[in-house]
Parts: sequence; structure tokens; C-alpha cells
Amino acid sequence: MIILSEENKHEVNEEHKHEVKEEHKHAHNEEHKHMEHKEHIEHKPFHKEHKPEAESKKFQMKKADMWKILGLVLGVLFIISLFTHGFSGKGAEVKAGDKQVVADDTIKYINQYLLGGQGSATLKEVTEDGGLYAIKMSINNRDYTSYVSKDGKYLFPQGIDITQTPETAATPAQTPQEVKKSDKPKVEAFVMSHCPYGTQIEKGLIPVIETLGSKADIEIKFVNYAMHGEKEVLEEWAQYCIQKEQNAKYITYLKCFLKEGKGEECLTTVGIDKAALETCKKAADTQFKITENLNDKTKWSGGSYPPFLIYDAENKQYGVSGSPTLVINGQQASSGRDSASLLKTICSAFNTPPAECDTQLSSASPSAGFGFETTDAATAASCG
Repeated sequence: MIILSEENKHEVNEEHKHEVKEEHKHAHNEEHKHMEHKEHIEHKPFHKEHKPEAESKKFQMKKADMWKILGLVLGVLFIISLFTHGFSGKGAEVKAGDKQVVADDTIKYINQYLLGGQGSATLKEVTEDGGLYAIKMSINNRDYTSYVSKDGKYLFPQGIDITQTPETAATPAQTPQEVKKSDKPKVEAFVMSHCPYGTQIEKGLIPVIETLGSKADIEIKFVNYAMHGEKEVLEEWAQYCIQKEQNAKYITYLKCFLKEGKGEECLTTVGIDKAALETCKKAADTQFKITENLNDKTKWSGGSYPPFLIYDAENKQYGVSGSPTLVINGQQASSGRDSASLLKTICSAFNTPPAECDTQLSSASPSAGFGFETTDAATAASCG
């Protein structure tokens, strides 16, 4: 629920419909494609019965320009797709013309149906703007402005100034980032264990790890805060120790975990030495104060998320701000999350690429969340 910046105010003509899916899974089909990101949103208004009424103007755009627009993703659309089962609630019944009532009921709707307890929206200000109510709110310490019709029926997560002419054709293409090279690339993928986009890149990385073996130093690490609460802290704590003490079993364990997120079952299935695991966890708890930070909410990030500080130094060094963040040879790198793209990106960091870099891996993008399905729609969305 965010307004696009002036240089990025575009419209995309797509018909939307939401389908209810299990938590942490996202629907993609030929008529409905969402491209998500942390900063921006392109979205149509929603009626309380969930029937879109407005149509976007049509623009002829180059394919590259369309991808730039689709690449403008947003905080709240991300929150909706990550934490909810869609727009399944009923719209607020409000008294038309009373902006405070409209604003209050909109905030209640967002908290009850869109955030689902995984975040909190608070009203900062409501004003009239262009025949609508502009609602300024804070969600998990981030500010957003959205619009609501005066009768309280229609929610506009973004505003597009259609008096301005789109300038997509004039937008220069971005120069691809050049990856720093080395004889043996060091690859660090920072994730949250229950972030659907973190699990997505992990599924893409596993075949790359198996292909390159010891030719590259590839490691799964964790963001220094946990958006998904205690279960995420406990899982990352265990995974850290499995990598540290029983590394030969880690990829097998990770494959098991990524199927359904059942970590406890996977410990047994994979044959993890639980006594050794507990010894490692106790030592990590003493060093990184994991339990203390989990229980003391005054230390939580923004008052919402417990810290997870095992890789805090690396997070700060590389400027990690969400899951996933890919770092190659000490600098953030961009890549598709399918195995073929990740292999290509990592192999570009070799001074002399090994023969394994010619391996043909799948170019199908792994689905977000748990399970090993694939999707035709790539995404740059993240948790954070």
C-alpha cells in the first residue's frame, strides 16, 4: 500500500483475481501475475466483496520496459501474499463521508484480514485527496499511504497520477552488476528459514552446490532478525549447528526441511546426532544469547521481530536487509533464483571457470515457500 515515485508511475493492464492457497504458497496463472518487491506496488482497487471495478489505461511498451514496471514491487503486496490467504474477509461497513470512521475501519480491515497477526498497521493521518481519503499508516515501522473511497468500499493500495505521461521508453536499461572474481568464489546466501523467498533461493542453490562441490565455497547463512518468530529462531539455530558440526548431512537435511518445513521429523529422518546437536546449541546460546534475545521483547527489531545474531557481523558488513540476500566474494549480487541462473552467476565469479560450470541445470524457477514445485513467474520479492 504504497505510492509509486514520480519517475515510476506507470500502469499495467492486467486482470487480477485472488485464489485461496495454503500459508506460504502463492498462486500464479496466465491471467494473474504479481511481481513483488519491498518498495513499490502496482495494484487495482478491491471491493469489499473482492470484485475489481476499475480498469487501467493501456500503454504500448517495450518488453524490457514492461519488466521494469513489473519489477516495481511493494511492501504491502508482499505482506498480503506472504501472510494471508487472500482477500477473504468482508469489507468494512462504514458511514459515508466520515473520514475518521473510514480510516479506522480500513486499519481494522488491514490488521484483521491482510496482516493476520504477522504485523500491525497504525493510523498516522487521514486527509481528503482527489475525491478519496488518503490514509497514512505505519506497518512494522514503515510508512505507507493508500487511498479509500469515501463510502469505505474500495481500497486503493497505490495512487497513479494519470495526468503524467509514462516515460518507460525513455528509461535507460540498467547495466548488469559485475561480480568480483576469485579462484574459488565465496558465496553466502542470507535467508530466513521460514521466508518463502528464502526457501525459494535455497531450492535453486542446492543443485548448484551439488554440481560445483568444493570448487566454490557456498554457505547458507541467516538474516540477523527473524520475521517468523520463535519457530524460525529454533530452526535457524538447529541448521547453524548442523552445518557447523554435521556438515556432511546438511544438504540432505535441508532438502527434507524444504519439502514441508518439518524440522523435527527431518532430524530423525536424516539421522542427525541429536546429542551433538544439543551440545552445539548450548554453546551457541551462550555465545550469541539466542534464548535471551528471543524472550526479551525489548531487544526485538522494531518491537516485532526477535534478533538472531549468529551472523550479525556479516549482515552489517554486507548491508543485508532481507531474505534472500546473495553475496559473492564480499559484495551483494543479483541473480535469478532458478538453478541455471544461480550457476551462471556464481560461475561468472571464477577467474577460470571449472568444467562444472557447463552443466545444464534447470531454468525453472522454484516456487516460493515449502515444496519443490516450480513456477513460470520469476520474482525478486523478499522478506524484510
